[in-house]
Amino acid sequence: MKPMKLFTLLISIIILNACGGSKEPSELFEIQLEGKKEQFQLGQSVGVALKNKEDVAIGGVTYSIDGKELSKSDGKIIMQADKLGTKKLVAQIKVDGKVVSVSKNVKLFSNTSPEVYTYEIIATYPHDTSAYTQGLEFHDNVLYESTGQKGKSTLRKVDYKTGEILKKVELDKTVFGEGLTIMNNKIYQLTWQSGIGYVYDLESFEKQDTFTYGKSKEGWGLCNNGSHIYKSDGKEKIWFLDPETLVETGYIEIVTNKSIFNRANELEYVDGKLYANVYGKESMMIIDANSGAIEGVINFGGLKKKIEKGPEWNEQNSVLNGVAYHPERETFFVTGKNWDKLFEVKLLKKNNE
Repeated sequence: MKPMKLFTLLISIIILNACGGSKEPSELFEIQLEGKKEQFQLGQSVGVALKNKEDVAIGGVTYSIDGKELSKSDGKIIMQADKLGTKKLVAQIKVDGKVVSVSKNVKLFSNTSPEVYTYEIIATYPHDTSAYTQGLEFHDNVLYESTGQKGKSTLRKVDYKTGEILKKVELDKTVFGEGLTIMNNKIYQLTWQSGIGYVYDLESFEKQDTFTYGKSKEGWGLCNNGSHIYKSDGKEKIWFLDPETLVETGYIEIVTNKSIFNRANELEYVDGKLYANVYGKESMMIIDANSGAIEGVINFGGLKKKIEKGPEWNEQNSVLNGVAYHPERETFFVTGKNWDKLFEVKLLKKNNE
């Protein structure tokens, strides 16, 4: 066999291996990023190269995240994605008329730091100290509340001005009640570690259905934007649920400009933002509901000191937990587990000067 024909045959074998033979694309190519970094901010320009381990002839390379091609110029790509957090940077490589792919895990953070907010108390209302508050939501000027702890978990309809319980359903003593949300004349309620949620008729409080969790292992907070439901599980992800099937259809990851964050608890949706209690802290996050970026942090320091400690009080567990937005009053209502007060507050952006 002539040398040129032998060389062509060898190249063909390499290409066949790359496109479905014994060798995987990852054995032939590797994405290399500037400084060997794995963490980047949205919009950051990063040097990129493709290591061609066996000098296979290639016809071109494109890079993408979540299926969207990244801008590339002078050996650099612009890190872009609609949703932030843990991502796969994918290189699609043309080899002999075919396309093979390799990927590299990266973390993509926000390009702005969260703004800091404080609060102004507008009014104070009574709150049942036996309520281990897990979820709050307004509907037609009436407050709905979900409470926790095994043997004490309830679903309630409350007159927020007086604290009077207008309707109540007790959960099975074996479960620990968690967050709730209201949509399409139904109440959706989570349990903590039982892996099950409940669907009630809004008017009668009759249980209509149950649902189980998917990849999210626990139930923490719920809210909705009118078309789908958001669910937190105490981790870095907030999940999207189909309101009809309650199946998880996707998620966002909660990120700052420096890291991925977790421990989002009770949720409220307002104008494209998720307001989330930080479990165990006197603070709340303002999260972009599309990207997962934490755009603001609300410092509720000092609020807990205004509480009169009742018989159910536990210094470790009686924490800030519960946020509801009143659309007509355009104010937020916050309380905590076994707190004797429900606070109506206005959020104020802190002056950083």
